[in-house]
Amino acid sequence: MNLSVTGKLLHIGDVEVVSEKFSKRTIVLDMSEEYNGNRYDNPVPFVLTQKKLDLAKGFSIGQDVTVHFNLKGRKWEKDGKTTWFGSNEVWRIEAPGTNTAPNNNNNNNNYQQAAPVYNNTGGNNNGGSNFNSAPNFNPSPETIDDLPF
Repeated sequence: MNLSVTGKLLHIGDVEVVSEKFSKRTIVLDMSEEYNGNRYDNPVPFVLTQKKLDLAKGFSIGQDVTVHFNLKGRKWEKDGKTTWFGSNEVWRIEAPGTNTAPNNNNNNNNYQQAAPVYNNTGGNNNGGSNFNSAPNFNPSPETIDDLPF
């Protein structure tokens, strides 16, 4: 499943070498919302792995970015206990409103097609079907308008 969100970069982590064959880097986007004058913090982590580690180069903390990612999950069992893991695995980062990453010499990702961009209120800016009409759409309580008129 290819998804996209836009937010402000809060953190760009260092490359972590997990094993000889696997490295990762974590970035965090501020996806916070305001509702009735209250701010609801929502820092969301995303993971860059292997050949995608350098995608964060050229971006800086505080910059608005659009992150294209896949939802990933897996099951792990040990000693009769099951644990579920999930991650937001990044495959492209770009400045909002563009289809390009920052200009750096290591960017060979122009072959990738941009996924539909959804903002955190559920709107689709690609002119396709309305995201809110999806049968499993479950908006947060802060975004539901419960006024009778």
